[in-house]
Parts: sequence; C-alpha cells; structure tokens
Amino acid sequence: MTKGNINVSVENIFPLIKKFLYSDHEIFLRELISNATDATLKLKHLTNIGEAKVDYGNPKIEVKIDKENKKTSHHRPRFRNDS
Repeated sequence: MTKGNINVSVENIFPLIKKFLYSDHEIFLRELISNATDATLKLKHLTNIGEAKVDYGNPKIEVKIDKENKKTSHHRPRFRNDS
C-alpha cells in the first residue's frame, strides 16, 4: 500500500461537496438537522460545565417545508447571554 499526502483547499472542496453530496435533498436536510443538533448538544454541555454563560432553556430546531414553492426554512435556537 502506498502512503502519501493530499492537500485540498477550501475553495476546491466546497464546490465538490455541494455538487456531489448535497445535491440529494434528503442528505442535505439530514445534515442540516444533524449539524443543528450537534451544535445544540455541545452548547448544552458547555453550559453544564460552566464554559458557556447562556440560559439554555428548551431549544427547538424547526424546519419548515413549503412544497408549493419548493423551499425549506429553518430556525435555529436562540439563547440569552447571562453576561
């Protein structure tokens, strides 16, 4: 097996990701929800250990689908800063 290095710049990789990974709408939506969930859980953890000073509350991730206009919209949780 041959070992080597690969160098990829951000400018080159994002168009590839967009075209080949996120062209499938189901994958895009699943990734969007997954990333929002990961960020929310990380903030919850940081809040619990005292690294983030926000009122965590009960965040929700909302995704709305407008079939007629073929659009989705999402709303990220809002947190109040205690400082």
